[in-house]
Amino acid sequence: MMKIKSTRRISLQPLETGQVWRVTGLNFQVGLIGKWLVHYKLAKPNAVRIANSVGGRTTIEKFLKKNKAVLIKSVKQSKVLQTNGD
Repeated sequence: MMKIKSTRRISLQPLETGQVWRVTGLNFQVGLIGKWLVHYKLAKPNAVRIANSVGGRTTIEKFLKKNKAVLIKSVKQSKVLQTNGD
């Protein structure tokens, strides 16, 4: 009996505000994340003007996984400022 070697798959990190992913020569910058939608920018690395786009959260995650996206920049939760209503 031959042993079948399992392939390791890198799981994507959950989407967070401020992340920058490298996707097929483009930068995918995550803006705001809601319950169902994600605001993002997709452009060449040195682009001057970048249009904002909105897509479904599951669609974005499938897109990143399909195109084998690599996380370039991550923002820690402690760095995100939380404002108090005072």
